[in-house]
Amino acid sequence: MKTHYNRTPDWVKNAVFYQIFPDRFAWSNQVAKPGKFEDWDSLPTIHGFKGGDLMGVVEKLDYLEDLGINAIYFNPIFQSASNHRYHTHDYYQVDPLLGGNEAFFKLLEAAHQRGIRIVLDGVFNHASRGFFPFNHILETGKSSPYFDWFTIHGFPLNAYQGSPNYECWWNLPALPKLNTNNPHVRKYIMDIARYWIDAGIDGWRLDVPFEIDDDSFWEEFRDVVKSANPEAYIVGEIPSEAQRWLCSGRQFDAVMNYQLTHAALGFFGGSMIDRQLAEGMMGLDAPKATDAQSFMARVSELLNLYPQENSYAQMNLLDSHDMPRFLSLAGRDVNRLRMAYTFVLTYPGAPTIYYGDEIGLTGGRDPLCRKSFPWDKNSWNIELHDYLRGVILARHSLPALRTGSFEPLYARDEVVAYLRRHELDNVLVVINNSDSKKTIGLDLNGVFAADTVLQDQLGDSSYLIQAGKPTEISLNAFTALVLA
Repeated sequence: MKTHYNRTPDWVKNAVFYQIFPDRFAWSNQVAKPGKFEDWDSLPTIHGFKGGDLMGVVEKLDYLEDLGINAIYFNPIFQSASNHRYHTHDYYQVDPLLGGNEAFFKLLEAAHQRGIRIVLDGVFNHASRGFFPFNHILETGKSSPYFDWFTIHGFPLNAYQGSPNYECWWNLPALPKLNTNNPHVRKYIMDIARYWIDAGIDGWRLDVPFEIDDDSFWEEFRDVVKSANPEAYIVGEIPSEAQRWLCSGRQFDAVMNYQLTHAALGFFGGSMIDRQLAEGMMGLDAPKATDAQSFMARVSELLNLYPQENSYAQMNLLDSHDMPRFLSLAGRDVNRLRMAYTFVLTYPGAPTIYYGDEIGLTGGRDPLCRKSFPWDKNSWNIELHDYLRGVILARHSLPALRTGSFEPLYARDEVVAYLRRHELDNVLVVINNSDSKKTIGLDLNGVFAADTVLQDQLGDSSYLIQAGKPTEISLNAFTALVLA
């Protein structure tokens, strides 16, 4: 009888993720370059390469550790002929442009020495024209032993001209769809999954797993991964609600929580949302401006969609490589980004920072959401960086912010307040998402003992709990308090 590992990894519940698009994060002279690249600071193009690599990430681990990052999710790193590497050529070889397997294993060792986990992007629904079984069919036709690894409707293959006559993702001929009903393909994917877990990675982020519409496939995948390492993380890219993949405990640990992203844009972006830019984002309707009460109702509902083990392992994000950056969607209002990240960093689940958000990087639709990281600090929003670093450090220091309960206490006039209750500590979070000063009254008797002094972890404010009296809390415009 197979074990399905209903528990999710505890380290994820205590993680702060950083998402890295490898071609755009950091360039190292330790990696030999085969030719010219686009200028690092120029705007990205659809097909252009900037030359970021994995040794560049190694050289920036001090930066990530100082920020408080203890987990990295990488967009694909395997050999490919695209800058985003979702066109996989070889699942066993890290792209030479990134430094190859040697650079990856140096990164893995250096990250693990610092307590930083590494999650890789698994693209198992489709491969590329350069993937050796597909290339074999291109060269040998119907006689290829790999013929049934794909679903082919005619010959010669229209791989480069005309309409594709084989199944491919979104009808893109560069992305032939793998036939996962073929047991040889299935075994190949399961072997890849186990190989990299055995090699030391800490989990898989699964690209468009809903395209493989087969529960038994993902149940087998989970069994393979968890038998190799029960603490490995399996997170799916599911933009919709994900009860099918989470509630049985037999498929994924979590999903990329785009439902939370949508809710956060509605409240924290508010009237500033660029609805035209947001339309169709991750297949969702453009978020509408949402009041505090509706927002708190929705984020509470999201926690109750799945078992707590899964809810507290969700990959909670404000943006990613697949959507415009939150800052651009919210009218470039840094205050709104700051408040949104305060929420994500104090809400159950694994908060995830898309590289560059912490310094105020902007970007519209692909490819503009994939700009190179500007390492010249003169271009950084230092105040934003230092603020987010402070919230991350508060999260690491207060168990309640990681694994405590989530109890809404107040939602009105663009102000939300909630309690994170834990056996070791109780923490009160209050966020004013408006452009004016607000004062609210909260009855905190029964939550905190009389004469308790609550100290803000992000500033100098403090509040005394008085028996039988509500506590008045004042917040300036776009200000948050984390009271412990």
